[in-house]
Amino acid sequence: MRVVHTILLVLAIAGVTIAVFGTKSEHAVWPPMRVGGSCLLLIALAWIVVARIQLGRSFSVTPQARKLVTTGIYARIRNPIYVASPFLLISLSMALMQWWPMLLSVAVIPLQIVRARREAAVLRDAFGEEYDQYRARTWF
Repeated sequence: MRVVHTILLVLAIAGVTIAVFGTKSEHAVWPPMRVGGSCLLLIALAWIVVARIQLGRSFSVTPQARKLVTTGIYARIRNPIYVASPFLLISLSMALMQWWPMLLSVAVIPLQIVRARREAAVLRDAFGEEYDQYRARTWF
């Protein structure tokens, strides 16, 4: 399964790189905002992929309590994918020099907060005191 995740990571980074760096003029000078946005975009994408890999079989679209993952990125942040997704959209906005991804981030942030609360309730019901202790030592 790690091989599949690695292949997906490479393909995602290649796709983003081609989409962002593919300009009409190969010698065009990029403004600093586009360069910075592209760098942040790759970091946010890598963050999400690493968090997803670390989540392993506990990943689900709807809140489910399969296993309490408390290692890796999850040792510090309870919802690293939720935290990274607005950064992904903001950096995409910078890289493309378009406003619409930034607008999407305004909608994504409240949705991620709601999802995190629902997930927390499910995990609290399933893991009780263990989840409370985990929650006390982590952020969001």
